[in-house]
Amino acid sequence: MPTLAPDPVLDTVDRTAARLYDTEAWQEIVRRWDTSAVRRPEAPATEPWRALLSVPVDQLVTTALEALPAPPPAERPLPGRLGAVLPDRLHAWRRIGQPDLRPSTHLAHARRVLVEWGWQNRPYRLRDARGARCLCGALLTAHRLGYGSADTMNRSAAWLVTELRAQGWTGLIGPWNRAPGRTASEALALIDATIHRAAHAGE
Repeated sequence: MPTLAPDPVLDTVDRTAARLYDTEAWQEIVRRWDTSAVRRPEAPATEPWRALLSVPVDQLVTTALEALPAPPPAERPLPGRLGAVLPDRLHAWRRIGQPDLRPSTHLAHARRVLVEWGWQNRPYRLRDARGARCLCGALLTAHRLGYGSADTMNRSAAWLVTELRAQGWTGLIGPWNRAPGRTASEALALIDATIHRAAHAGE
């Protein structure tokens, strides 16, 4: 059986995400999310009801607002089955004039790509002949369809790496995606958990 060479775009998305995850700035984002709610009031409360609060009211409001899920993606339909099999570069014109998005919203669009066009785990390939995508392929396709900048796509991939680390996986996204026995439902569950994690971090 011939050995498949790695797809250079897939390798780039995966390794860029891992490098971003390893930066001190990214670890600070993750630390902030993990320890989100415990700033003490600076002055003692004077009203009796304030003694019941462990954090100031404005911090409670801020924390509650940050915990809201990302707004659902705008319902611009994906191109049909023909769009799924076309090379992604032919969709790049759709990015023109589109606003940037939070990574959690970009991930929601990538999830739509996986649901509507299918998930695949062919080694070292972003997509198969039917247009089904791997996880990194779905992130790239969402970007090329106009949902988020390249930087947003890389941050989304870094959030996937963050979620994988939290679940005990120490490798990259690609090897997780193509692991023997991996299923589409596991891929969607990973994206759902990542959306939740990124949204609660304000991303």
